[in-house]
Amino acid sequence: MHRITIHRAPLRVAAALLAYSIALAQSTPSPPQAKGAGDQAPARFDGKWLTTVTCPAKGKTEGYKIQVPSVITDSSFHGERGTVGEPGYLLIEGKISDSGKAKLSATGKVSSRKYGTGILTTEGTDYSYNIKAQFEDTKGEGTRDAGLGIVGRACTYEFAKH
Repeated sequence: MHRITIHRAPLRVAAALLAYSIALAQSTPSPPQAKGAGDQAPARFDGKWLTTVTCPAKGKTEGYKIQVPSVITDSSFHGERGTVGEPGYLLIEGKISDSGKAKLSATGKVSSRKYGTGILTTEGTDYSYNIKAQFEDTKGEGTRDAGLGIVGRACTYEFAKH
């Protein structure tokens, strides 16, 4: 027969409680912790997108429809088509708010005189304008800021998430 002395009993109870606490802690999920700068969840709109730009004809300027591969990272939009510095290049960038509203900026070089507005516009002429856009989880739409309406035209933008 094995005897437990009074002096060892509290020690065995403490050891049993410790073992039980460890087992309980391992089986209970930890509460969520605050996210650090490197642990951010992806932003709502992040991913690959395809932007379709449609510009109607205006006067003697021909209309066109092009597609621009785009990506959204940390709610920052980046779409690029063509070769930097060459005619036909287009860059669209901007920040998207949590509500999906965005003011994007477009810069580029006219690809051909037949698509450029303005009497002094030639192939390779630099241009820039703003786009007012609204994004949803997998799609969006926008319109070009027509400026004074004299040289600008009412282009539309469709955004589709892949």
